[in-house]
Amino acid sequence: MMSLVQKPILLQLLASSIKIAGHAGKIIRNVMEKGELGVIDKGIDDPQTEADRSSQRLILASLTKLFPKVQIIGEEGQSDLNVPPEWLISEMDEEFLAKNECPQEYRDIKEDQIVVWVDPLDGTTEYTQGFLEHVTVLIGIAVNTSAVAGVIHQPYFKHGDNTIGRTIWGLKGLGIGGIVPKEVPDNKLIVTTTRSHSNVIVQAALDSVKADEIIRVGGAGYKVLQLLEGKANAYVFASAGCKRWDTAAPEAILEAVGGVLTNMKGEHYSYAKDVHPVNKSGVLATTKQIPHEKLVNLIPDHVKQALSPQ
Repeated sequence: MMSLVQKPILLQLLASSIKIAGHAGKIIRNVMEKGELGVIDKGIDDPQTEADRSSQRLILASLTKLFPKVQIIGEEGQSDLNVPPEWLISEMDEEFLAKNECPQEYRDIKEDQIVVWVDPLDGTTEYTQGFLEHVTVLIGIAVNTSAVAGVIHQPYFKHGDNTIGRTIWGLKGLGIGGIVPKEVPDNKLIVTTTRSHSNVIVQAALDSVKADEIIRVGGAGYKVLQLLEGKANAYVFASAGCKRWDTAAPEAILEAVGGVLTNMKGEHYSYAKDVHPVNKSGVLATTKQIPHEKLVNLIPDHVKQALSPQ
């Protein structure tokens, strides 16, 4: 059997990200417990806290030390990577490495073909408002232009034994871990969407799909978790409110179990290192229960035309 250190670079990177995301979650909880959030406004309805900044520093410093040739792009821009020693996470998830083999198509990937998209705290508005279950840490891994692997960590997920924190991983061609996907019962169409960034175009898209129920939650990561948990089977957001670091990990994880995440026109986003990070053409995601093209075709032309080309 191949030793852990001989595993392909993509598998090593995912194993490291699993551990690193969990440690970032601890920082997020620690900042909240101290009560000094250090909120600043980056723009309209776009707050940043000390938890965002510290979580990103930990993630970027740790990944950069382990994988120096990998391009890493974080939501909070350039970060000071001179972090306390305890923030440098060098461990990998050895159980994940021991149990899983890398899909053939990714075994020869080199570090310089990889781009990592990091949202150190997805759902910052919800974090500041006390909706802590909406908060996630997102580490998305792209090869060339495609999101192929990722981690979603929930710092505030409560297990039955009162332990806290859950980490979900996914890799296309391999599957996902940390969760057992469920389906929406009774062939219903249940849509999840934004809780705080609606407008006329967003509502027109929602009206067009004629959902049986609409669930409004915060954070792209938490919305895709609604799909994985069987609480919804589509995610519809006809706005340029999301960015690549919001969707890279969720897209890879959802598609690893047969779902699809694209823009509102049914086109996949590029996750190349030099793309503009804004998802200008919105987000449309479906589980394997829902034919993705069918939902794309339900979106009115005037909604698609109102969104900028990606």
